[in-house]
Amino acid sequence: MNFHSLKNEGWLYWLAFLIALGFRLIQLGASPLTDSEATLALQALHITQGGAPLLGPQPGYVLLTGIFFAIINNANFIARFVPAIVGSMLVFAPYFFREKIKPRPALILAFLFAIDPGLVALSRQASGTMLAVVFLLFAWAMWRNQRAIPAGIFAGLALLSGPSVWAGLLAIGLTRLFLQGMEADRRSQIADRELPSADRESPISNSVVTNYQFPPIQLRPALLSLLVTLLLGGTLFFLSPNGLSAWLSALPAYLKGWTSLSSMTPGRVLLAFIAYEPLGIFLAILSLIRGYRTKSRRIIRLSVWLGVTLLLAVFYRQTSELVWVIIPLLTLAALELSRALNIFAEERVEVGVVVLALMILLVYIWFDVSKIALDPQSQLGATTLPLFGRNIQISAAPYIVLLGAFLIIILCISFVAFGWSTRTAWLGTTWAFVIFSGVYTLASAWGASGLRAQNGIEFWTPDQPPAQADILLSTVNDISEFSVGHAQAQPVTVMGINSPALEWVLRNRPVEIVSTLDSQVAPPIVITPMMNDLGLPAAYRGQDFTWRQTPQWQAIKAPDWIRWLVFRQLPRENETIVLWARDDLFPDAREASQQP
Repeated sequence: MNFHSLKNEGWLYWLAFLIALGFRLIQLGASPLTDSEATLALQALHITQGGAPLLGPQPGYVLLTGIFFAIINNANFIARFVPAIVGSMLVFAPYFFREKIKPRPALILAFLFAIDPGLVALSRQASGTMLAVVFLLFAWAMWRNQRAIPAGIFAGLALLSGPSVWAGLLAIGLTRLFLQGMEADRRSQIADRELPSADRESPISNSVVTNYQFPPIQLRPALLSLLVTLLLGGTLFFLSPNGLSAWLSALPAYLKGWTSLSSMTPGRVLLAFIAYEPLGIFLAILSLIRGYRTKSRRIIRLSVWLGVTLLLAVFYRQTSELVWVIIPLLTLAALELSRALNIFAEERVEVGVVVLALMILLVYIWFDVSKIALDPQSQLGATTLPLFGRNIQISAAPYIVLLGAFLIIILCISFVAFGWSTRTAWLGTTWAFVIFSGVYTLASAWGASGLRAQNGIEFWTPDQPPAQADILLSTVNDISEFSVGHAQAQPVTVMGINSPALEWVLRNRPVEIVSTLDSQVAPPIVITPMMNDLGLPAAYRGQDFTWRQTPQWQAIKAPDWIRWLVFRQLPRENETIVLWARDDLFPDAREASQQP
């Protein structure tokens, strides 16, 4: 297919890549690793230390991160570096599909990938989820462009990335089955009518998902490169042979996720999707309406893919699996946004007026939502308003005002459509919501990175980062410095706490994990759950720290979700741990013991 390239297209893709890097690398190591992140990071650390740990089902992340640990250091930044870099490379994927979705929508899609909150959040996690997405999409791109060896390499890297790749493969497979079924049904209906147009191209034929065949002559090098990648990459060039068994466990791990307990419910996953992706959802809805009216092949295929991935993610009950929903969602959004750029010179004034009026209303609505979020419960009470010389009691007045503002928006759009033109109303509404939702998307991306609010609750991770990890580590370092003159010399004993994040925080010093304390031994530093006395043959000083903060899902009421939408705050239950230091480690205790 012939298509026109955009001016400076290559440079614009690199600009999108730089924007993606900014969102993914700024303060990448500022937030402590969660327990799930620390589990994988510790495996990578043990490999660099010469150990042979039992690897989890994400050997691609573990082995690649282990290389950087060995070359640079084992900081939080390095633990998240590989997913951040690979996640940023996702902006180049649309370039290889631009003959299908056209160059301008492909370029817009690259910028949407760069700033999407979900993609930013998952790229800043120490896990293999983004590796699976990026490598699988690049394998698909190479496969479509008949580049056998790169396709095999990327497919091998995708299989090494963990259970999430199987979610993507399942979604693509089910989408293909649905499209083939729709095509077979259409052909059977035409055959029953005995029309001579049975061989005409259908709205869902000529699809890469349904009928693309890889040339047999290139299938062998593709499979060979896939096997070589699995062998060399899965063993880190034979330095860690147990990586091969680890990637084989990815499929059982994914299947187990369907039955395992999860704090997320289908409703919460759907809520997260709506809260984090309003820009994509708004544009995708417009695109779907237009596509089904015109029977667009692209829109029908993308809508089936979107529906399949959304159902799989919601019922899998893991927010991270929404990443497969974001790909077709933003593709639909890019197609619609590309159309919205076609504004004629004579209609710019009218469209600008509509955009300005709707933006004023949308900003007012957001201020009203923010006011409600400050104290959602109290806003439900009665409010006294003067009206025609009388005082009237109105319950939930801010909510009524909010509803009224939405009604005014609907009326404004209707008046523009009837008074000026439907096109002016469509363009004005589209750009007003794009600008407003775009600002919201940038704020959500910044917040999902963990930089907007400390200890804010984001739904993209299965667990929350430790609340006071940096303070605890600083305290341990100070005690060690006071006692032996080196911040990392004193050993630490951890009793009764199952927290990989705690092991990661203490990774640069000797750490012993025990279930019970020996009553005859007095370790210099002990970390325990909340207790009043250690029962050891020495005096200790203790300091408590807030460690894990778990949302109290059962205590959350409907108004609390408004507070979360604005401030990312929900009722939480704190887990407290205690840091105990032997009394003789402190200078004042040693001076007192030396006095006659």
